[in-house]
Amino acid sequence: MCAQEAYVQLALDAVLLIPALTPPHKPVEEEPGVEHRLELCRLAARDDERFEVSELEVERSGPSYTVDTLTELHSNARDNDLFLIVGGDIAAGFANWHEPERVLSMATLAVAKRRGTRRAAVDAALARLPGGERTRFFRMPRIDISSTLVRERVRAGLPIRYLVPEPVEGYIAEKGLYH
Repeated sequence: MCAQEAYVQLALDAVLLIPALTPPHKPVEEEPGVEHRLELCRLAARDDERFEVSELEVERSGPSYTVDTLTELHSNARDNDLFLIVGGDIAAGFANWHEPERVLSMATLAVAKRRGTRRAAVDAALARLPGGERTRFFRMPRIDISSTLVRERVRAGLPIRYLVPEPVEGYIAEKGLYH
């Protein structure tokens, strides 16, 4: 849903979903592994021509730093304007990322407004960074769904139908993920 709203509201040509090999900033309990996360992205995007899935970070060893990914994307498509889509909670801590100034020199930060993170907190965090003033905000429908919620429901044996695309629900059940 976040990718869709960014695509529509920011008039993007496409949205690239890039699962991280090793997320350096967000460890997840009972992480199913990158091969499953990659397949979940493929299943979620397979019937929507607006979205593509990239193995760029999966194929690179070491921590998945956004600055490295953007460097590679930028070198392959110099004429493209790149946007980095994040939630407001992530944007509020963006100054603590690996080389945030370089990230902002290569991409416009696109921030999904989310309940629980005030716009003022995001603005204050980004005001200290060169390029932070180019940040674009977009609205998200008021649906309180998160990856954490999905994992918790699976672990508790509760249904996730309608919270994730049907092929994703089937894959999680078939592979026994998040139990």
